[in-house]
Amino acid sequence: MDDQRFGLSRLVTLSGPLLLDGGASLTSIDIAYETYGTLNADGSNAILICHALTGDQHVASVHPRTGKPGWWSRMVGDGKPIDPARHFIICSNVLGSCMGSSGPAAIDPATGAPYAMRFPVITLRDMVRAQALLLDHLGIWSLAAVVGGSMGGMQVLEWAATYPARVRSAVVIASAARHSAQNIAFHEVGRQAVMADPNWRGGNYYGTGEGPSAGLAVARMAAHITYLSEAGLTGKFGRRLQARDAKTFGFDADFQVESYLRHQGLAFVDRFDANSYLYITRAMDYFDLAEEHGGRLADAFKGSKARFCLVSFDTDWLYPTAESRAIVHALNATGAAASFVELSAPYGHDSFLLDVPELYRVVDGFLRANA
Repeated sequence: MDDQRFGLSRLVTLSGPLLLDGGASLTSIDIAYETYGTLNADGSNAILICHALTGDQHVASVHPRTGKPGWWSRMVGDGKPIDPARHFIICSNVLGSCMGSSGPAAIDPATGAPYAMRFPVITLRDMVRAQALLLDHLGIWSLAAVVGGSMGGMQVLEWAATYPARVRSAVVIASAARHSAQNIAFHEVGRQAVMADPNWRGGNYYGTGEGPSAGLAVARMAAHITYLSEAGLTGKFGRRLQARDAKTFGFDADFQVESYLRHQGLAFVDRFDANSYLYITRAMDYFDLAEEHGGRLADAFKGSKARFCLVSFDTDWLYPTAESRAIVHALNATGAAASFVELSAPYGHDSFLLDVPELYRVVDGFLRANA
């Protein structure tokens, strides 16, 4: 008989309480997740994939809202570096998100209404604790690897620090050990755009028929710029006009890059909840792994026996190579086994999601060497 815990589009309610870093607790949590492949007899082939800010559990399956392929189908799939023929792959929607896991859009069992801004503020470590509860439910104690890019990479670091005995290897791509002042500043611009939208209504827009779509679209536009590189934007758009031969001398989208950003903002509104955007960006801003371990980053990895692979991109100015090097230095200080490479790619921070063959070779080689 098939194990109903495994497969696509799964949802489980896990009993708590889940104690949160902010001092609150959740009596129970829903976690939406997907699994791919088959868990082997000794459970040694499990790989957990952690998604980025606007990602979800549909890492290699068709997204139910957009109809598009999974967000990391370049990395996960038959013949790919993370292969369901060799690995048992788990990807869950993070706590606080809006694709099935408990978050501000979920129903508060105490009131029967959406939590909205009554949902407690969470941290990345809270997200990882929720993932650990899911793995307990799935009967998985040890992970062959935890893999993630951007915010996903931050979760990987939290896994290595919080559950060192459960992680045998860790792949951290285009990430950092804490959010910088610049990162926080960009997120605050996005949050203020959402909260300035009259339709936000203090977060109580559920059931009104119209949420803060304009504010969320602007937030997405601003954030999307940080995911790209200047060279990439120039190469793709330059100063080319959008479907016209001359400037309009008005405020329509004269330039192709303007039209592109507007499209990105509108498409995002169709699949993401504005309050979840507030909560997850705040969780990222609070992230500081060294602070969680007495102010010294190396101390976060004292208990870890995992092997680490870190990858950065030369055009990523959101989480530049210096951030990865700082993590490598901390790992070296504890004697951890760590490999590091900076890859050349024109796409900026988003390189970890796009067609960078060398990235796939690095991850494939690392996972095979540490199988």
